[in-house]
Amino acid sequence: MDAVGGVPKAADVRGQISDANSSLHAVARETARLWRRHHLDYDQTKHVVEHTRRSLGLRAPQERRRTVDRLDRHEVERLIEHAYRHSAPYGLMVKTLFYTGARVSEFVNLRVADLHLALDPPQVYIAHAKGGSDGYVPIRPSLAQELRTHLAGQTGGYLFESNRHDRYTPRAVQRVVKAAAQRAGIEKHVTPHRLRASVATLLLDAGMPLDQVQKFLRHKQIATTQIYAQTSLRGVSENYLKAFERR
Repeated sequence: MDAVGGVPKAADVRGQISDANSSLHAVARETARLWRRHHLDYDQTKHVVEHTRRSLGLRAPQERRRTVDRLDRHEVERLIEHAYRHSAPYGLMVKTLFYTGARVSEFVNLRVADLHLALDPPQVYIAHAKGGSDGYVPIRPSLAQELRTHLAGQTGGYLFESNRHDRYTPRAVQRVVKAAAQRAGIEKHVTPHRLRASVATLLLDAGMPLDQVQKFLRHKQIATTQIYAQTSLRGVSENYLKAFERR
């Protein structure tokens, strides 16, 4: 194999894929000849395929999970608390990341000009969004006040800046979140995206309609938001209990 450090070149990989496809075509041709020789109809070919799979011990791959892992309210509170214990800026970063539901790629690009803290309720404009899904999201007035204090009159630049007065990288924010989770004793794999999933399911648990959660998350398709709805169990639990409490 002509490769550097044991890594195959792209041409080698393409060759392997081509060889594999050729082998499959050859098997398909031989199978067609065999079925034609025995005059098998559609149902019979299905039986042959199923029997062959059983003989070879082949199983279908597991279906893709249609739910997402999330933190509960107490875990989120612990996470934010321990981020603050490390430093006030880190605590505010994690809190803002959670309450805006921003993707980490969007979060690191938030600028002071994107804040509209005088509105009722205060809002943040999420730009540089995935798939062009820019839009406004509301934030809590208490968070708006913390952001004002954090900015201390700053009128330009990024909302959160590193020591070099530049924006944080997504990897740096991921490290901040991971370190806070470790200090909080949260055993789950905590990432910025898991915070996004957590705020979504907590909003659904609180009764926010699915279409409004879709707008908050800025999903293009409501089917994407539906995945978070399947993770939300509060409504299911409440309706379950009500059903058995009826006389």
